[in-house]
Amino acid sequence: MVPLVTRLTSMEVIRMLGVGEAPLSVADVYASVADVPSAGGIALFSGVVRDEDDGRAVTDLGYSAHPSVETYLREVVEKAIAQYPIQAVSAVHRIGDLKIGEIAVIVAVACPKRGEAFEACRQIIGQIKDTVPIWKHQRFADGDAEWVGAEG
Repeated sequence: MVPLVTRLTSMEVIRMLGVGEAPLSVADVYASVADVPSAGGIALFSGVVRDEDDGRAVTDLGYSAHPSVETYLREVVEKAIAQYPIQAVSAVHRIGDLKIGEIAVIVAVACPKRGEAFEACRQIIGQIKDTVPIWKHQRFADGDAEWVGAEG
């Protein structure tokens, strides 16, 4: 069982966490972690819908998620909090239909030093992609489509 003090600290450190259909704002996510005076580094990753995948033209895509997605997302963020001196963190992901150039995911991490912020941000986005039950349905210009992330 995690001590209450750790849970409260984790709740204060996690500023934005969620999955939804509303467009994402880099400015809002950045602002959510930018109020820590002792943070010497803020790393922010913004993933956008691109127009190609493995040389194939992508027209648009849709994201869907398992109903427990936010539990998995929280686990990823809390794991990073346990490994790095994270002072503030936000992680948000869109679901629904997105067009080329739209933001699909944003992660922002504030740490005392830039290297720690970069490493923690990289770990969080990597684990979101690898372990959080969010699936991408890509539609291609040739009329074909494929699901990504829905294996096993």
